[in-house]
Amino acid sequence: DDQDSLIAGILRVIEKDSSSVVEWTQTPKEKCSRGADRPSSYEAEWDMVTTVSFKKKPHSNGDATSHANGESKWSFLFSLTDLKSIKQNKEGMGWSYLVFCLKDDVKLPALHFHHGDSKLLIKCLEKHVVLNESPHDERVLLVKTQKSLSQSFENLFDEPSYGLLQKWKKDPYVVTMGRFSKVTNYIFDSFRSSDPSNQRRPPSEMADFLNDTIPGLKINQQEEPGFEVITRIDLGKQPEVSRREPVSTEEWAKNMDSEGRILDVDYIKRLIFKGGLCHTLRKEAWKFLLGYFPWNSTREERANLQKRKTDEYFRMKLQWKSVSEEQEKRNSRLRDYRSLIEKDVNRTDRTNKFYEGEDNPGLILLHDILMTYCMYDFDLGYVQGMSDLLSPVLYVMENEVDAFWCFVSYMDQMHQNFEEQMQGMKTQLIQLSTLLRLLDSGFCSYLESQDSGYLYFCFRWLLIRFKREFSFQDILRLWEVMWTELPCQNFHLLLCCAILESEKQQIMDKHYGFNEILKHINELSMKIDVEYILCKAEAISMQMMNCKELPQAVSEILGIETSSVTPDSDTGEDESGAELGCPTLYQNISTPVIAANGTRDGAQQMSERQSLAPA
Repeated sequence: DDQDSLIAGILRVIEKDSSSVVEWTQTPKEKCSRGADRPSSYEAEWDMVTTVSFKKKPHSNGDATSHANGESKWSFLFSLTDLKSIKQNKEGMGWSYLVFCLKDDVKLPALHFHHGDSKLLIKCLEKHVVLNESPHDERVLLVKTQKSLSQSFENLFDEPSYGLLQKWKKDPYVVTMGRFSKVTNYIFDSFRSSDPSNQRRPPSEMADFLNDTIPGLKINQQEEPGFEVITRIDLGKQPEVSRREPVSTEEWAKNMDSEGRILDVDYIKRLIFKGGLCHTLRKEAWKFLLGYFPWNSTREERANLQKRKTDEYFRMKLQWKSVSEEQEKRNSRLRDYRSLIEKDVNRTDRTNKFYEGEDNPGLILLHDILMTYCMYDFDLGYVQGMSDLLSPVLYVMENEVDAFWCFVSYMDQMHQNFEEQMQGMKTQLIQLSTLLRLLDSGFCSYLESQDSGYLYFCFRWLLIRFKREFSFQDILRLWEVMWTELPCQNFHLLLCCAILESEKQQIMDKHYGFNEILKHINELSMKIDVEYILCKAEAISMQMMNCKELPQAVSEILGIETSSVTPDSDTGEDESGAELGCPTLYQNISTPVIAANGTRDGAQQMSERQSLAPA
């Protein structure tokens, strides 16, 4: 009741990279005199600011630094990762207040909102943490951190379109993964104004929108200064490409010496690239393709490796198995990982006999391997989508330990896709745009005219390597072909180009707009012919690799050197060349590059850029 005992102040939510903090500072005395003259939106005086540097201040009332800076002893600052709960209550005369409780059970001073309720602040906080009402007290909001990429929205597409747009902007990764299969027409209205005059977004506005949804994604319309970028190049006609039968156990055995070493790694990789593997061979061959087994190892060395890896695996598994309920209550990250894994495992490939039914042993192994991976890489932990990558590996291996270590190797390749900053996804979308522009600048221009030039509808393809686009058996073939790392690096981007080029005619002939393109691409799931797409992607690679004026950016994406190694004559080149049906694929390729001054130089510029080429 004593108005003089209340201290006016300002709240700020400060964001730096992926972490956020809340800061409360006392309003200067000259501002306190405004009293009732404050606008009704007074509570909105807290704002979002971006800081260049940040040092965490203690939230104790006796902060000497704060005093030295002339700040009130009541000023406080804390990280949202330290926030445990928020108590909210209504007071007389329409007032409301919030009390922040931190994880070390420190309760901060009550924040009273005299000029409106506190909903705006709560909405701001929900951008960074998940708030759930306590089952024991409806006035208390419990805080769940680690939202970022791994949160799942079960009923996302049952919400009004505005809510969908907001959540997609907050977390495109989750929305894309969780409910992209239910894209409907109202998304179009979410992204565009209802006013017919505003049906087309200006490019700058669309760029800002995409930078909001996928932070840091910048696909410049302007070319890099200092480089001559060739936008129209005659790539020539795409060659005809054929595929062969899968590699048989007999072919595999013939290429192995008496001690179990692979005799000609390049040759066997080419066979796998051109035809894949027969299913009985996958359990052994995948371990080599994924890097679990060294290609030059003997049977004895591999047996010893498996023994060591088995011991290592079960030591890590024991770590989470031995965590008591009391311990887990104090480990929020482990609880979050376990909860999300259990949810995802129960809906991963349940139509496959290996995973169908209740109490399925395959599901138990899927769960245990993912939990153990959290112990192996606790910083990354579990992110939605990882179960999609593990499922086919476990299906093929039929062994917990082997599946785990193959999954570890696969995650080494895919790690950047799942990191919170999403750098891997940003890079791949930019690279895909570069390749598609070279392949078909007209199609790229059409996509840009429909606000689709950033290719974000390919997000799911790249994120989990087409896992939800092909049938289960087809994805086994597709992955083993990609794992050969032939005929160039980033072959998966050429697969994207192949699919898009195959759908170009329908998209352009029917004048698909933003929403129709998104819907059409999504509905391709389970309708793509894997052998056709592999042929087309290989033809595109040959088309580009044989181009004598390939732009430097494209050369770097494909990892093309000035000359590629030609197989020695004693490796069966003639025989395998006829059998593989791609004699030009492995010919020497002379590729001029674009120098920084806009002129083509040759080996010197190529050698300089090799150090800059992406791994």
